[in-house]
Amino acid sequence: MEKRILGLDPGLAILGFGAVLCKASQGREQPEVVSTLDFGVIQTPAHTDTGDRLCMIYDDLHSLLEIVKPDLVSIEKLFFYKMGNTIAVAQARGVVMLVLAQYRVPFVEFTPAQVKQALTGYGNADKKEVQEAVARELNLPTIPRPDDAADALAIALAAWFQC
Repeated sequence: MEKRILGLDPGLAILGFGAVLCKASQGREQPEVVSTLDFGVIQTPAHTDTGDRLCMIYDDLHSLLEIVKPDLVSIEKLFFYKMGNTIAVAQARGVVMLVLAQYRVPFVEFTPAQVKQALTGYGNADKKEVQEAVARELNLPTIPRPDDAADALAIALAAWFQC
């Protein structure tokens, strides 16, 4: 059985995405396998009206869902660190939730600490440790770039580990 999981790291300027394909084993002798389908970012130009940027995210996310056709989406929960940035991220997350509802795709949410715990076994792991775990789990020769895409792959893997 196969499952496509799309991880999303929401942001107004940069929204990271990472899609993985999980193949369940047919028996105990074969382990489950996960592989990378795609990863990257949806970027919106600075100094552009917020509404226009949200429309770009909306349109690009629709296109991404048409291509990836995920069975499940995994999203990073909102993390408060700077109020100005938090509002912009919340707006982008709202657009993400709207598009997922339109496609009727189920989703799960993880805090940054939950993602770190899932990938490294330590909820306070640093970014490099998480990125190395992503590369290791997906058998990638290098850490995925940009960071937002690597983060999205980590979020997708956290959902795979939960399934």
